[in-house]
Amino acid sequence: MVALIAVSVALWPEFAPLEAATIAELDEETHDEFRSQMIMPLALGGDTGRRMAATDAVRLLRAAPERPQLQLLATYGQGDSLTSMLRRSGLEPFQAAEVEAMIGRAFPLEDIEPGTQFAITLGRRPAADEPRPLDNLSFRARFDLEMALNRTDGQLAVEKQVIRVDDTPLRIRGEVGGSLYRSARAAGAPASAIQAYLKAMGDHMDLGSIGSSDTFDMILSYRRAETGERQAGKLLFAGIERGGQAKAQLMRFGDKDEFFDASGTGEQRSGLIAPVPGSMSSRYGMRRHPILGYKRMHAGLDFRGRHGTPIVAVTDGTVSGAGRMGGCGIAVRLNHAGGLSTRYCHMSRMAVSRGQRVRRGQVIGYIGSTGLSTGPHLHYEMYRGNRHVDPASVKYVTRQQLTRAQLAQFRENLARLKRVAPGEALAELAPQTDEAPKPMREIDRLNQNQVQRVD
Repeated sequence: MVALIAVSVALWPEFAPLEAATIAELDEETHDEFRSQMIMPLALGGDTGRRMAATDAVRLLRAAPERPQLQLLATYGQGDSLTSMLRRSGLEPFQAAEVEAMIGRAFPLEDIEPGTQFAITLGRRPAADEPRPLDNLSFRARFDLEMALNRTDGQLAVEKQVIRVDDTPLRIRGEVGGSLYRSARAAGAPASAIQAYLKAMGDHMDLGSIGSSDTFDMILSYRRAETGERQAGKLLFAGIERGGQAKAQLMRFGDKDEFFDASGTGEQRSGLIAPVPGSMSSRYGMRRHPILGYKRMHAGLDFRGRHGTPIVAVTDGTVSGAGRMGGCGIAVRLNHAGGLSTRYCHMSRMAVSRGQRVRRGQVIGYIGSTGLSTGPHLHYEMYRGNRHVDPASVKYVTRQQLTRAQLAQFRENLARLKRVAPGEALAELAPQTDEAPKPMREIDRLNQNQVQRVD
């Protein structure tokens, strides 16, 4: 212990004052660099550090100066009203209601979409205890219309500015490659348009049959304004080409915005298609047999139809049976994915053979009255795991065929869409000029014709 104390005393530092190192004169640039890093009150020239507290030398202002104008940006929210939005922005209730009435007379208020931004400029207060008056208000009412309220000579007036818009559709084409979705995204297609494209194509063909060397073709509505904004809309056309030939062509048409193929046939988006277009005459369940005369299970649905009406496969499958099947007469049985199978009875003749692969909507036979039947009709059965189930429990897809007049309009619209060049809508919108074209002189017209003939 004594030894430790002796060592501590021997190593104890001196208490003599330390001399500060002499600092050489610093140039202005180095001095500013040091000054920015030192801790020093701001009032004494420091860039960082504590602020000085107010002293008796501080004199309070009677009133702080106010900005002559206050500019702000307000957003029209979901379920919002124009009056409440303006009141949140600082307008008094009477003036907010007046502005709403003025805009309502010039533009339907219900057409203002949520998320619309209003640029608001508030003027100088008439008095210290009064709210600021509205000097200016502007917003984009529609893609092609901008509205503004401007104060002139103390009065507000509504002004409309129509924006020139080009509606050329946007056409995007490219090779499918390893992934149709990724290839379309790389080509510039919006994700929503690709989803609509895949849904439309999936309703009319097997997406697995699309090859990597095929060419996808999609056209969507597209708008570009002279102010620079661009807006992509819904999918108008979906197509697949193989070897330069159209494999599938679908276009949106009609009041319900459904997709129709090039032949004018449309389908809904889910479920199985109905085997025949006729209505049902007998449902699934116990009933008295019209020929045997006693009650027994009716394990299917009966569809009305004329002799020779085509019968189609409700979905893709393989023909597991084709020929006479007892009381079912001439019948076709199909095996589908997921352990599902269907049988079509009382045909007059078949259009497929055993082992054949069939596609959804493909004709497999024609309505007849073979077997135990009282007249031409289709008896349709459905099995799951070799046990019959009620086919009515499955949702069917309805097919719609265009009329002759509608088909002519459809083909005209399709031809007009396909004339759009890929990427044409992405070009810059040419500025509009008010100058009228100068009349061409006769000698210039003759020279132009001569040049064309030489070419």
